[in-house]
Formats: sequence, structure tokens, C-alpha cells
Amino acid sequence: MKWDELYIGGAWVAGAGGGRLEVHSPATLDLVGEVPLATSDDLDRAVGAARAAFDDGPWPQMPMRERAERLAPLVGALQATAAELDELVPRESGIPIVFASGSSSIPLVEYYLELARADTGEEVRPGRPGATGDGIVRHVPVGVVAGITPWNGPVMQVLMKLVPALLAGCPVVVKPAPETPLSAMKVAEALAAADLPPGVVSVVPGGRELGEHLVRHPGVDHVSFTGSTRAGLEIAATCGAALRRVNLELGGKSAAILLDDVDLDATLPTVAQFGYFFNGEACAALTRVLAPVSQVDDVVAGLADIVSAYPVGDSLDPATFIGPLVTEAQRERVERYVAIGRDEGARVVCGGGRPDGMPGWYVEPTLFADVDNAMRIARDEIFGPVVCVIGYDGVDDAVAIANDSELGLAGAVFAADEARAVDVARRIRTGHVGINTLGMDWVLPFGGFKKSGVGRELGREGLRTFQELQCIGLPLAGGQNPR
Repeated sequence: MKWDELYIGGAWVAGAGGGRLEVHSPATLDLVGEVPLATSDDLDRAVGAARAAFDDGPWPQMPMRERAERLAPLVGALQATAAELDELVPRESGIPIVFASGSSSIPLVEYYLELARADTGEEVRPGRPGATGDGIVRHVPVGVVAGITPWNGPVMQVLMKLVPALLAGCPVVVKPAPETPLSAMKVAEALAAADLPPGVVSVVPGGRELGEHLVRHPGVDHVSFTGSTRAGLEIAATCGAALRRVNLELGGKSAAILLDDVDLDATLPTVAQFGYFFNGEACAALTRVLAPVSQVDDVVAGLADIVSAYPVGDSLDPATFIGPLVTEAQRERVERYVAIGRDEGARVVCGGGRPDGMPGWYVEPTLFADVDNAMRIARDEIFGPVVCVIGYDGVDDAVAIANDSELGLAGAVFAADEARAVDVARRIRTGHVGINTLGMDWVLPFGGFKKSGVGRELGREGLRTFQELQCIGLPLAGGQNPR
């Protein structure tokens, strides 16, 4: 799979440099494909095209329902390439096809199209009787959007920024992760079916330096970034210095609280699933399992039976639950944390090594017991198939442990009594808490508290992220507002 041109301003054009970005399968290490490596000159062209499209083009001025109709053919174009996307995403990311098929994100596009068709974009808000006139409250496009996406679930990550931003009226420059640019280029190809004006979309593959140039670019009005907390802090500082709008979806160290009435046999398979899904390379993964002290041994034994039986293999095999990590560097990072956990006194119950006979970047699904929440393996986002079990003494202690983190992205509470679980969930300082599941859906807003981010994606809020509020104050009927 090979591209020789970049998608800039809605057209395929030659890049300014001659560099290439190669993508190798994390499972086999074979070459999957390659794309041009965009340069800062290419990025300047992309932002310039987006700037012209916003300042002088028709897209921001259209009613949202018209933008929805113009973008609607994207759905059919993605469906036409669904089989190719389903294979491509696991091949370039290493995430098993049961979690990361490319076509599974198509309903996300349909959801936002439906929202946009029903959105008038403004309301008339009545003024105070006899004191002020009515006001028109408008949702207007924020401007040129820089969408910087990660490599886990690359089609979904591109679409969840691109589609709502476009529907909001914003031209978008997408900088996909260098590990997974191929699926982003397939999305760019599908965009040809949509009726978009020139300049409205660009896709510029590149590394960290290109992302930094995009974040600092004076032609960008809003940065939408998904990635590590460390990178997010740097982006926030840069955008803050320029008062540039920003939304950040960053790291997580999510806790799964098992209350004392929970049915372990029925619950632990779900707990394990959401701890290890996406190879653990998921910001929302439930990587801290909090269990009553009296039940810790049973929880550890039950999870070990489940986790040690997870099929580890090629990401394209529908039976695979754990695939390879995305790069050799990511595997080294996970292995360093396994060593840190051992050094800190935690006990590896299962996993902890590399599976035999596999050439790719594999790590066995690993379960730690005897973990204290002060340990680094309980505090740092490892981003791999590593889960810790931590004991607690009473619900107040469980809540305190769950909240004792710089991160606050997601979490879950498991209990037989759902009302009691909801009461506990209300005390958790995270942006999302599931009850007896992780419970995420694109109709629900997603984002974090604390160092897990700023703003929200998905849901209606994911559309509003790319809009500013404008108020037009009308005079009183028959005269000016009194002073």
C-alpha cells in the first residue's frame, strides 16, 4: 500500500520533500505500506488552504444541515472500502481486529450527520421583560482546526475529530500518528466522494516535529489533540500563550471498583476485558482493579485464570485477544514497567514476559498482585497489557484510592446493587464512570478531569467543541435598551 502524494486542501499534490514514512506490521515486521513524509512547507500549504477556506470560502457560512448533506457521501465511500479498512487497521497498529476494525467507526459519522441535520445553529433567547430586548445566541465555527490523532484506533480517532469539526463549519488539518498514517490516507481518499469546497481538509503525515509546527502555527485557531499527558501539557502551554482554543484527551489510570456484593464469576470476565482490550493500549483501560481486602485473593485467582487463557497472536485473527504492541519502543516501555513493578515489591501472577515463537512486538498479558497505590505501576499510565489488583478496606477507602491519581479519565464500579454503584460512581473524580461495564458510547461525551485533559469529544458536546458562542443583543421593541 503506497501513496506518492499528499492530500492538501482537498487535492492530491506532490510533497515539498522527498522523505518517506514506512509502516511495518507490529506482528510480522513486514512492510505494510508507505506515505510521503510531510514537511513544514507542506504543512504551511495545508494551513494556508484551510485559512483561505475559512476566511473567504463558503463552508463556514453554510447552514449546518447543508454541510451535513454535502458530507453525507462520505458514509458510502467508507462503506465501499470497509473490508480494506478492517484489515489495514490491525496490520498497521497491532490492535486485534475484534477491537479495531476500521469500518466499526462508520456509524459515528452517521450519528454526527443526524445531529447536524437537526441543529439550527442558533436560538432567540427572550430578554428580561421591560428591561432588555431579545438576544440571538449563535453557535459559530471556531476557525481552522488542527487535529492531531494517536495510533490506537486510527480510523475512529481521525473521524471523531474530522467529522464534527467539518459539520461545525471548520476547515481541518489532520496530522495522523506516524505509526498509523495509512488508514488516515484511506479516509482522505473517501473524502473525495463528499462535496467539499477547496481547502477544507488536509492530511499531513509526519512525526513529533511536524505536530509541534502545527500547534504553533499562527493560522490555526483550535488544536484538538489525543495522546499522552506529557505531550498534552506542552500543547496546553503553547496554546495558552497564544490564547488558542484547545481540547485535549490525554492519559488515564482508570480504576475498576468491585463492591463487596459483586458476583465475581459473572463480573471478572468484564473487568478483565476492559483492562486488556486494545492490548492495554487504551487511555480508558481499567488498569487498577480495586477489591475488598477479604476478596483480593479470589479476585486475583479469578483474573489470573481468565487472563492466562487470552489468545495471543496475529491481530488479523478474529480469535486473538492480545496482539503485538505498536512498536519496539512501546514494548520496551512496558517491559521496563514490569521490571519496576517487581522491584517495588509487587508480584507477577501471570505474564510478564514475551510469548515464545512470535517475531513481533509482543508482551504477555500481565497481572500484578500485592500492589500499593503508591507504586509507579499503579500511578503511571503504562499503555500495555498490564493490570494491578489493589485491596481496599471499606467504600471510603476504595473511593480515596480511585481518586488518588493525577489522572481522571475513566473508571467503573461493579456491584449487584446498581443504585449503590451509582452512588459510589458520583464520588469518583473522572470524566466517565461505567456501571458494571466501561459503558462508553459515541453518543456520550468523553474526556477527563485533572491531567487527563481539557474539554470533551463525542456526543453533542463533541460538536460544540468546535464552535464559539456569539450573542447578538436586540433592542427593546419601540426603543433602545434603558441605561
